[in-house]
Amino acid sequence: MRNLHLDGSYISLARFVELADGPVSISVAPSIRERLVRAREIVAHYAASDEPVYGLNTGLGGNLQHRIEPKEIPAFQAQLLLGRSAGVGPNLLEWISRAAWLSRIIGASRGASGLSLATFDLMLAMAERGLSPAVPTYGSIGTSDLVLAAQMGACLIGEGEIWDNGVCHPAAEALRNHGLAPIELAPKDGLALANNSSFSIALAAGALREARSTMDLAQAVTVLSGEGYGMNPAIFEARIHALRPAVGQEQAAAWFRAALEGSSLHASGAARSIQDALSFRVVAPLFGAARNALASAERETEIELNGAADNPAVLADTNEMLSTPNFHTPSLALALDTLAIAQVHLATASAQRILKLMNPHLSGLPKYLSPIGGSSAGLLPLQKTVAALFSEIRLHAQPASLDAISVSEMVEDVAPQTPLAARKLATQIDLLQWLIAVEALVAAQAVDLRKPKSLGRVAKMLHTAIRATVPPLHQDRATGPDVAAVRQVINAAELRRVLANIGLTLL
Repeated sequence: MRNLHLDGSYISLARFVELADGPVSISVAPSIRERLVRAREIVAHYAASDEPVYGLNTGLGGNLQHRIEPKEIPAFQAQLLLGRSAGVGPNLLEWISRAAWLSRIIGASRGASGLSLATFDLMLAMAERGLSPAVPTYGSIGTSDLVLAAQMGACLIGEGEIWDNGVCHPAAEALRNHGLAPIELAPKDGLALANNSSFSIALAAGALREARSTMDLAQAVTVLSGEGYGMNPAIFEARIHALRPAVGQEQAAAWFRAALEGSSLHASGAARSIQDALSFRVVAPLFGAARNALASAERETEIELNGAADNPAVLADTNEMLSTPNFHTPSLALALDTLAIAQVHLATASAQRILKLMNPHLSGLPKYLSPIGGSSAGLLPLQKTVAALFSEIRLHAQPASLDAISVSEMVEDVAPQTPLAARKLATQIDLLQWLIAVEALVAAQAVDLRKPKSLGRVAKMLHTAIRATVPPLHQDRATGPDVAAVRQVINAAELRRVLANIGLTLL
């Protein structure tokens, strides 16, 4: 059981991802409960008054001018959730739903949502039991995740479905199975549950968790390709990179120098050229820039996670409820789109290295890396796979944040499409992992054919791990299964732990 103490402290993305991996026991500091109680007093005051407050005693979106009488406000909460449960498509993965649920709990604990204690406590109880609302994929445009979050919140009144240990059950049944029961929502609960960015946060967090490990692998496999190609390691010399103060470039160059320790490439005459092709020569600035894009996306996700996206927001210090624009998430959408573009640069370099390793005029190795030659296809057919993967990776770099249409009587006329940016990034990362696996297979074959006297420590570990599962290519065989096996090998947690244990921390 994971544990989280809510006291208003900043929660890192890494910590959030860890917490979302399973049930969470959540304790709440007295100061947080006091804040929630105070916020409810303010909500009750406005609910009983004649002053219009968006979503509390008015309609939403195009129904803004409609006033809701005080006596109708409690019933309006369920209507608000059910009427906006308009998501469609297959359910999002259980991990995403669990992360979204946890995100809403964290956001509500800030106090600006005005969520009632009874509702908040039921959310905590569900999290502790590993329960999370099952929600469809499509429906949010990033101007809050209103439609998806409404369906998420509806489980508290026994509507919709709930994930329970990998299986979806009707919400009322799932609650009953764990000794819980649906509740009646208090004024503003409906909007507090619906008007937030919990799914944008969850989708971004899931994609970025994979992005970091994928970038680590891409960097390590680049080293293996360099060994197979006989690249010139002088390009990583520290003084060269100190001449250009690009953030991340010097750190990347330092990593490559450490990764190549022990390589015979450093021996006099071992490098085949004083200047290699750019796909080998510019990897330090390339990975430096890509990691900057990754860090920016992680930072923007943390900002959303630790912020209050509620509209209207309850300001306990001044006893006010004010409309806010905090549900709008363009910074996160732009950061995710930027990372997707950065990953195309990594994919381009990877594809070019693969092609060069198979070209005897460029690599000095047998044609198509086939040791028997003649009519042997060697690894040539994988070039078509590379081309197919690269085209899809590039397609998924099309910015999602550029697309928006006016909805809700022209009131909501801009949208960042943040969930779409996160989902297409996740798909792109999966494609990039396949491309990296192809490069790793090709690079391992190149190393076998070049027979360097010694490999640097990273290349040695990768080559050993690959060859423990996939033998060298001696004559033509199906290479698709080889790629799948290599992908599994290089993604193994054990390999990354070994890297960490020898003090080579990936940036």
